[in-house]
Amino acid sequence: MDIRHLKIMIAVAEAGSMSGAAKKLYITQPAVSQVIKELENHYGCQLFERLGKGIYITEAGKLLCSQAQMVIRQFDTLQENMQHMRAREVLKVGSTITVGACIIPGLMADFQVAHPTVDPYNFVNNTKIIEARLLQSQLDIALVEGAVQHPDLVVEPVIPDYLVIICSPHHPFAGRTFIDARELEHETFVMREDGSGTRELFESFARNRGFHVKIGWEVTAPEIIKTIVQKNNALAAISIRLVEAELNNGSVYVIRHPENSWHRNFNLVYHKHKQITAGMQGFMELARKIGSREIPSDQAFGMLR
Repeated sequence: MDIRHLKIMIAVAEAGSMSGAAKKLYITQPAVSQVIKELENHYGCQLFERLGKGIYITEAGKLLCSQAQMVIRQFDTLQENMQHMRAREVLKVGSTITVGACIIPGLMADFQVAHPTVDPYNFVNNTKIIEARLLQSQLDIALVEGAVQHPDLVVEPVIPDYLVIICSPHHPFAGRTFIDARELEHETFVMREDGSGTRELFESFARNRGFHVKIGWEVTAPEIIKTIVQKNNALAAISIRLVEAELNNGSVYVIRHPENSWHRNFNLVYHKHKQITAGMQGFMELARKIGSREIPSDQAFGMLR
């Protein structure tokens, strides 16, 4: 028994005859009769009473007809929804907090212009959580700054980036050409949460240099990090891409590592068995285009040594 059986059942009930239903559905009368017989055998009861040349629906037939109408309405709604889904791709994009703050808003604005038939959903969190969601097929593709190691995930470096240390223009480090790395141990830092790629990279540097990072603040939002640095005489390790405006207006002083130890990439990540859709391909192309643009120079930066 399938949806076709139910539609023929309703047509017979509405037409009041096998021939009328056959004419309405553009099929033969024997085909209609066969379907009604199959339904009666399936449910083990008489659906129509045959009296002479006429047929009359039974109480069992009325019940089935009523229920079948609801089922067909639900089926038709399902068909419409699935056709809509086929016409409009839903793209589930993940991004880490740094990327979500400095890259994703502009990228998605361009994406929606270029791909108006794709409905994007964006999820922003740290690298560990994004990785888990990609593995569980809760996200289609992601752009992250942290290291992704799982063998089932494809990782493509696309956008160059590097960390800097920022302080307020009133901090003792501001304006100095060189700062010794050992001096950092005596400073209070605003740090990202555990699981952040930014935090992992800077703490790895501190361990290699043999000093402990004194964490006075643990914050997920980059704008809050910058505000704390400016108002509380703290330091923060942050992406250079997140402080371009502050560099221009002089509200922070930037310290850079001269040996490129803090260089990294924002990476496209997706499951190796994922079918690459048109939306995913478009997202990748825009990310690669951003990666070809220059990032701020270091002409006015202090240097760590």
